[in-house]
Amino acid sequence: MNGISCSINALNGLYDISGVEVGQHLYWQIGGFQVHAQVLITSWVVIAILLGSAVIAVRNPQTIPTAGQNFFEYVLEFIRDVSKTQIGEEYGPWVPFIGTMFLFIFVSNWSGALLPWKIIQLPHGELAAPTNDINTTVALALLTSVAYFYAGLSKKGLGYFSKYIQPTPILLPINILEDFTKPLSLSFRLFGNILADELVVVVLVSLVPSVVPIPVMFLGLFTSGIQALIFATLAAAYIGESMEGHH
Repeated sequence: MNGISCSINALNGLYDISGVEVGQHLYWQIGGFQVHAQVLITSWVVIAILLGSAVIAVRNPQTIPTAGQNFFEYVLEFIRDVSKTQIGEEYGPWVPFIGTMFLFIFVSNWSGALLPWKIIQLPHGELAAPTNDINTTVALALLTSVAYFYAGLSKKGLGYFSKYIQPTPILLPINILEDFTKPLSLSFRLFGNILADELVVVVLVSLVPSVVPIPVMFLGLFTSGIQALIFATLAAAYIGESMEGHH
């Protein structure tokens, strides 16, 4: 009962976190739900970039690859390598999921540094990278949780839950709590790093607008890519862990 109570508290914590606000927001009322318009707008832009890139990549493949085709093939091989390293020989079905996570977060992070979101005026708030909003990172983390539970259940059935009483039933509450706190760590890590990066750039631009922010922006691009890789690698590791049945 203590384990179930801890799990419910962790999920309630995630729900409360999804209501955290940093700055002002523009809201849209869709049905009975109130959503952050900035996140939807910037997410649609990121999705459009990814879909456009995918169309270009598969539109006219050549036997002798062009520079663009080489680039897209390299990205695919990179994602496959990450998936295979973390998941193992059964990585194939999970490449699309890991690739989607990596590319969405990568492009979202870079959009916050490269696209001039600030020049677009909104009635309330301002546009920023989708991963600059805690709702986005919590949603991505919850998708990862659903994925690794599905991976474990699809391979082992209800026997998957036996891992919670290994190596001893005494650890049942801790094992349950560990699984339900993984989304917390994923979402906070990504949200905190992207928000901090954007805040540092804004502060430096306001203090020294000419030279100093440029190297910081390049550093931000590097760390944004690293954060996307960390999230995708951990997601793949969690999936591989659930299929193997050990921690």
